[in-house]
Amino acid sequence: MNRSPAAATQAPAVAPQHISPKSDIEIAQAAKMRPILDIAREKLGIAAENLEPYGHYKAKVSLDYIRRLHGLADGKLILVSAITPTPAGEGKTTTTVGLTDALNRLSGKAMLCIREPSLGPCFGMKGGAAGGGYAQVVPMEEINLHFTGDLHAIGAANNLLAAMTDNHIYWGNTLGIDQRRVTWRRAIDMNDRALRSIVSSLGGAANGFPREDGFDITVASEVMAIFCLAGDLNDLKRRLANIVVGYTRARKPVRAGDLKAHGAMTALLKDALAPNLVQSLEGTPAFIHGGPFANIAHGCNSVLATTTALKLVDYVVTEAGFGADLGAEKFIDIKCRKTGIAPDCAVLVATIRALKMHGGVKKEDLKAENLDALEAGMTNLARHIENVQKFGVVPVVSINRFSTDTDAEITLVQNACAKLGVEALMADHWALGGEGALDLARAVLKVCDSGKSRLKFLYPDDMPLIEKIRTIAREIYRAKDIEADKSVRDQLAAFEQMGCGKFPVCIAKTQYSFSTNPDLKGAPSGHVIKVRDVRLSAGAEFVVAICGEIMTMPGLPKAPAAESIDVKDGRIVGLF
Repeated sequence: MNRSPAAATQAPAVAPQHISPKSDIEIAQAAKMRPILDIAREKLGIAAENLEPYGHYKAKVSLDYIRRLHGLADGKLILVSAITPTPAGEGKTTTTVGLTDALNRLSGKAMLCIREPSLGPCFGMKGGAAGGGYAQVVPMEEINLHFTGDLHAIGAANNLLAAMTDNHIYWGNTLGIDQRRVTWRRAIDMNDRALRSIVSSLGGAANGFPREDGFDITVASEVMAIFCLAGDLNDLKRRLANIVVGYTRARKPVRAGDLKAHGAMTALLKDALAPNLVQSLEGTPAFIHGGPFANIAHGCNSVLATTTALKLVDYVVTEAGFGADLGAEKFIDIKCRKTGIAPDCAVLVATIRALKMHGGVKKEDLKAENLDALEAGMTNLARHIENVQKFGVVPVVSINRFSTDTDAEITLVQNACAKLGVEALMADHWALGGEGALDLARAVLKVCDSGKSRLKFLYPDDMPLIEKIRTIAREIYRAKDIEADKSVRDQLAAFEQMGCGKFPVCIAKTQYSFSTNPDLKGAPSGHVIKVRDVRLSAGAEFVVAICGEIMTMPGLPKAPAAESIDVKDGRIVGLF
């Protein structure tokens, strides 16, 4: 990605270094950040009294202030998604940051909304979620570690409900909870396969009644999903009260409200619900709030952050996790359905390296030109383009530039996209910051101003739950059909009898393929999606369909990133 920077209309906080590029953390640590109170006042018009600072460079925006924004006109919304991820890397968050920096250079008033990183990937293998190179949000270490404590609050609220469930059973169980049918799991924000399935309450009668239990990673918990879909504190409390923790012997649901847990859970989440404001390396304002995974949850930042940003600026750039088959589908069929927001443009992120991997090239061979493999891999990008167009949204393709990309490869991708009626732009924001994404920003502005995007959902609310799953499998994954045992079908029927039949569905499956086989690259079709379990998220108001071998508690890899993270001379090192 090494290129000499050209003149820019706005100097980034750190000058791009085209010789001996630094690591992401070195670039971030060299940044000269501006006080967040100045960013809020000058870029967003938010006075200091409407902010709760967390140090000098991050702050929460008051919920009282947000309420006063109701009634203001909304800006334009740009959704960033990507092709099916590969080990070669695509750079979705980096593009989100670089594009917003570029829009600020052109329009003067844009901001981004992304998710908070989970500690699981930070210490595992995926890394953080603050962007990279010269398209980052800062302070990077704080964002990727504890930040403002939101994820800790979400985990505490989740586990308070678990403790109150077991405590109710211990003290007489007046609600008649069937210990065999307790569905509420504990949560921790770390990859830990040893906690997937456990037995709790061992040690005798004083410790309660032993039962099978387990942990989900915090970002997969229903509390996280609720946190990101709640419109305000009252909505948050209502949704928390509706959480189903288990069932009686008569199969009647028992909810958090029945346990009188929702008030205390809301108290734990009250401060966390306010969106977090930080800045990019170029001083562009950014909301980073909420962090559900897209392969096991709905993969979008908080509704409150997105809707607030739309009141503050002309252009809001947000992202949806992993490939568009997971992230964009859930963004539209869950988040947009529930809030009424709609993207004016979608950006699909790819790299020529990743497309060659989808065409069968091994990672160690990606530097060599291979037009045949690239053409074969383009089927993956084409599938995502077609899927986004099914939602009535006009896409633009952003190709992250690598120094090994050849002119012939670039031409092949752009010509193939042109045949699909989509513009593909090379972008160099990793090396050049916002200046490297100016062409992409101009293309996005053109689509936004055209007004051609007309959002439509994949399925209606009143479609049976099993048919909603089948529709996503066939229309988005291009599967021949789904496979679900009688127990799964019976459970879906029970959810419908409980009045949850109009909920959207949230597919939990591998992010690495359109199928449930992570090794099946490109654009497979005609496969069968195995639905092995379904879970009701009554507070979040969707039904989770767990497909294939996906886990709601990931494990660490053989050589986790944690082995390389350290503190030297008072500074964190090895964090990307």
